[in-house]
Amino acid sequence: MQTKRLIIVAVGGQGNLLASKVLGEAALLCGVPVRMSEIHGMAQRGGVVESSVVFGDAKSTIISDGEADVLVGFEPLETLRALNKCSRETTVITNMTPLPPFTVAIGRGTYPNLSQLKTLIQAKTKQLIAFDAVELAKSAGSVLAVNIVLLGALIKTGILPITKENLQTAIRTKTKKAFVDVNLKAFDLGFQLPGQA
Repeated sequence: MQTKRLIIVAVGGQGNLLASKVLGEAALLCGVPVRMSEIHGMAQRGGVVESSVVFGDAKSTIISDGEADVLVGFEPLETLRALNKCSRETTVITNMTPLPPFTVAIGRGTYPNLSQLKTLIQAKTKQLIAFDAVELAKSAGSVLAVNIVLLGALIKTGILPITKENLQTAIRTKTKKAFVDVNLKAFDLGFQLPGQA
């Protein structure tokens, strides 16, 4: 099968690592070889957490600049910062609700204009799917389900060799029992986004 390379970027506490585990489990259920690695910033303090997930027969989890088939961003500025991993063939899926870094909160930095941010991403990539994943997560029952909303949007693109059904099974087995129903609803809301493949 063709190798697919995915980068997931988030701020610490947004559930990046859980999203990677759910994807990994779903890939195994589909019989797809999968390799993962993570880079943790100062996650407890809102630093960046980046996961690399490679589907298919690959020897390494390293995704070099310009190699990502898909970039999923849980926070718009982190999506922009990871743009070097993208090419004109990359699909980008991003939550558009900002979580400004500490430097912005104390007045030492400025957060980029969101429409300019979208324009920059669109100029360098094949497709941009940008939406308010926080609102969808809230309507599913928990703001913490942003990660699963984004997985729904990711699976809907059809880029990864993972079925909707196997991803739903992975949600049932890899997320806490108390959150399974909310997460399944969040996944469906992301999967039903208009304007996708």
